[in-house]
Parts: sequence; C-alpha cells; structure tokens
Amino acid sequence: MSAAETTKRLELEIGGMTCASCAARVEKKLNDVDGVSANVNYATELATVAYERDHVRLPDLIRAVETAGYTAALPSHADVKADLVRPLRARLLVSAALAIPLTLLAMVPPLQFRGWEWIAFALATPIVLWAGLPFHRAAVLNARHLTATMDTLVSLGTLAAWSWSVVVLVAGLNADVYFEVAGVITTLIVLGRFLEARARRTTGAAIRALLELGAKEARILRDGTEVLVPVDHLKVGDAFVVWPGEKIATDGVVLDGDSAVDQSMITGESMPVEIEPGAQVAGATINTYGRLIVRATKVGAETALAQIARLVAEAQAGKAPIQRLVDRISGVFVPVVLAIAIATLAGWLAVDGNVSDAFTAAVAVLIIACPCALGLATPTALLVGTGRGAQLGILLKGPEVLEQTRRVGTVILDKTGTVTAGRMVLVDVAMLNGAGRSDVLRFAGAVEAASEHPIARAIVSAARDELGSLPPVTGFRNVPGVGVHGVVEGHDVEVARRNGAITVSWEGEERARLVVQDTLKPTSREAVRQLEELGLKPVLLTGDDESTARRIATEVGIERVIAEVLPQEKAAEVRRLQAGGEVVAMVGDGVNDAPA
Repeated sequence: MSAAETTKRLELEIGGMTCASCAARVEKKLNDVDGVSANVNYATELATVAYERDHVRLPDLIRAVETAGYTAALPSHADVKADLVRPLRARLLVSAALAIPLTLLAMVPPLQFRGWEWIAFALATPIVLWAGLPFHRAAVLNARHLTATMDTLVSLGTLAAWSWSVVVLVAGLNADVYFEVAGVITTLIVLGRFLEARARRTTGAAIRALLELGAKEARILRDGTEVLVPVDHLKVGDAFVVWPGEKIATDGVVLDGDSAVDQSMITGESMPVEIEPGAQVAGATINTYGRLIVRATKVGAETALAQIARLVAEAQAGKAPIQRLVDRISGVFVPVVLAIAIATLAGWLAVDGNVSDAFTAAVAVLIIACPCALGLATPTALLVGTGRGAQLGILLKGPEVLEQTRRVGTVILDKTGTVTAGRMVLVDVAMLNGAGRSDVLRFAGAVEAASEHPIARAIVSAARDELGSLPPVTGFRNVPGVGVHGVVEGHDVEVARRNGAITVSWEGEERARLVVQDTLKPTSREAVRQLEELGLKPVLLTGDDESTARRIATEVGIERVIAEVLPQEKAAEVRRLQAGGEVVAMVGDGVNDAPA
C-alpha cells in the first residue's frame, strides 16, 4: 500500500494549555511517538496528527499528551468552548474592580493615609489568589512534570511580589510593598486570557457559517412517497426530491427532472447551469425552477461544502513560519528566564547584601520578562486573520500564505462574482422585423414573469421598471434548455435562449434580441485603484469572450486581459505567469478557482 493508504490523520482537542510553550511541549511529546507527525496550534487548541495506522492507536496519542500534563480527546462541538469565556469574564470583572483602587492607592501619594498598606493587602489578595488561581494551578501541574511554562513565570512573579509585601507588612520592615504590581499584572494577564478565549470562541464561527449554507432537511423518496427528514439522515444511494427554490440536500446525480441550478456558491459563476438527468449536482446549491429527483452520491464530510469548511479548518490549524519560530523560542524562554532571575537574586545578595533590593530585582526579572505577548499575539493574530477572511469569503490554504503576500507583484482577478456582482441585468434590446420596444418588453416580461430563472428575473425587472404593470400570461410552459412559451394578449410568445443569444418571437417570427449581462460591483474600480497604488499589477482572467472581457476591464481600469479561458485552464495560466518570473495572487469567488 502507498504511504497515503497507511497513514491516518485526525484532530485532537488539547485541554490545559495556557501558553505557547505548552503547545510546544505537547507537540514534542506527540512527535516522540514512533510513526507520528504532529502539529499543535495553541490558538485553536487542536493537534493535527498524522500517524501510521498499523503501529499507532488513538490511546497511544492520548497517553502521550497526558504524560505531558494535558488532556486530549476527539474534538467536541465548537459551541462547548463558549463556556470557557464565562468564568474568565467573572475573574476579569472582579480583578479589574479591585485593581483600579489598588493602583490609585499605591501610585497617588495624597491617597496614602496611615496604614493604607493593609487596604492594599485586602484589595490585592483576591486578585492574586482567586483571579490568578488558573495560573498557579497550571504552574503546580507543570512542576509535577518537572517543566516550566509562562504560567510558571506569572505565578512565581505575582506570588513572590505578594508574599514579599505580606512579609514586609506583617513584620513591620522598612521596605516597599508591591501589592499593586501583583494585582495589576494578574489583572492584565487575565484580560489577555479573556480576549484570547473570546477569539477562540468565534474561531469556529466561519466554519459554522459555511456549514449553515447547507440544507437542513431532505425529502427522501420512500415507496414513491416524499418523507421529510433531517439532512444528516441521508445515506449514499438515497433518492430525494428538490422542489423549485429549495437547496439541494447533498451532492448527487439527477435521476429525473430538468432545471437550472444556481451553483454560484461552488463555482462562483452567476449564470445558473441547465441540468437534466445524469447531471452532477452539489449540496447547498439552489434549484431555480424545475422539480428534481436526485440520488445521493456523497454525504456528510465528503460533500463539496464540507470540503470547503475543512479547508478553512486546516488553514486555522496550520502554522506560519513566524509562529513556528515563536513556539521554539517559547519552549526554551521560560527556563532561561528562571535561571536569570535566580542569578539576579544571587548576584545582588553577593554584591549588595540587601535582601529587599535583591528580591525586588529578581521579581522584576520574572514579571517583566514574562513573554505572554510573544506566545499569544502571533497565533491569535493568524487565527483572527484566517477566521475573519473566511467570514468575508476568503479561504486561506494556510497561515503561511499571510506572510507570502508581501512578495506578490501580480494579482489575477476572476471576472464573474469577483469584479462583477453576479447579478444579471438587461442592457440592450435590438428590435427586428418592425417590432416596437414596448411590445417586446411587455410580451417578453409577461411570459418570463412566470419563470424563476435569473435571466427571466432580469427581463421582468427591466420591463416593469419601464412599463409598470405587465399583462397576464396563459398557457405558460417551460422547455428545459431552450426557453419559455405563453400566450399574451392573444399572441403566442416565445422567449428562447439559443447559441448565447436571447430571442423574443411571436406568431413564429423573431421580433427582438435581448442582451443580458452581469453588472459591475460598485467597489471594483476603487479596489483596482488601491491594488495599483500598492504597486500590484491587476490582470482580468475570465472564460467570457474577448469583447466582453475588454469591456469589463475598461470599466474598472484593468489593462491586461486573459479571456476565453476554461475553468480547468486557469491554473495553467497562473503557472505560465509564474514561469515568466511573476509572483502571482489569484482572486476568485468559486471553488473552481481554488487550483489557480
């Protein structure tokens, strides 16, 4: 068997991590297992593990994580993580309420009445011992495993400052107290953890939003009867019905019926695709007008929609080179800082002999050197970047892409749905054989009003805008792949779509040709201008004919055009530009653009 067949991949939800060095330790423990290649992301709390299925089992992986002092389990529902925010919010509110008067009392001399240190003690103690409890607990847990993390620095620093201050206060020593240092540092760290937890809670929002695009129910055919069931009850081979306007429940092949399917969510193309028996359809795409019977070929995690969500998840689980560097630094930083703090204490005692000064210097090293921003900011920034991108329709193959963007010189823009809005409008009416414009719009609009096709809606909208109300139609019928027929004011009217042109005929004679086009996005011109200001060269890439592509390019201010390119040829065009020495970014709105 090939390596791909013998290797299995899974994700583990890691519990108990509190900093980047924790993630580094878990990753090392997993990679120490023979046949395992693991990547642990602190921001997402997930370990992506590839292992040899013949030599490694799930319990082996969980055991390796537990020996490092953490927990591991298969991922639970994303909403469960929302509960982690609530206790952190409570700790933050209490510690902030106490830290503000504590800071004022310590930093504003006029407020320091006789015995103010006891008030400072009362304010600081709940912050350090209760709000900071998670840090102390994590430090103890790490100590049991003979390791140290950033929590160790936080715990030692704040407890040392608080403990020294208590000793000074109780013993009546002539030395400074540092209650405000312990309280404020704890509060700031709790604030950082709260913001981080909230960011993690919204991490899955983009993925959930993508999955929400899918249908919730399916009309399964059982003995000729439609039975409405939750979509997750569908199995491969089930036949289900899709009525006009409904989302297709899952990926499948059409068994019966003709229609046009809006596949813009998958392909990015605004024009619905005419389908007939034997055609492949994707889940979450929309059936526009005909009744379809579809046989499910893929369900659950195998569908096109699920693969898009997986792409987002993999991007968030990956690491950029800078994050890997940060993780390596974090893994050795804490022991080095502890060694420096001890050396500082010993050095001051040896040179000065003043215990108070020596202790103050050592505590300062512990607190100031705590590199929480180092381990937190990088993965969180990447996490938020990929998550926000997904919410805006930008799928990043991996966080490393964010770093590579600085090298880009050429930006290829897909046309339909990217530069254009993906919404059809009637832009021209060419009269034939003596017909009048009002007659053409009235008859065509009346017939198309009975259709749900996007082109029909464009014609009806233009007719109503120009004429107001439209006459009724009788005898309406749809000819899949051709057009529609109906009787309007006694005339037998046909609106047909043949060879790329839309014709309007009545009494068997062609009376007009209609031109329906996609519309330019109102932001496209400004976007192209901003790209050029950044020194980037925009290129329009489209499957449309040369004249249409040139017209759109001229409207938005793009000089370079590559037209009449099939979807599967887009990647070849990117490779051709790369071969010429250009660093290329491809902007598209459909999954068909992903290879490019």
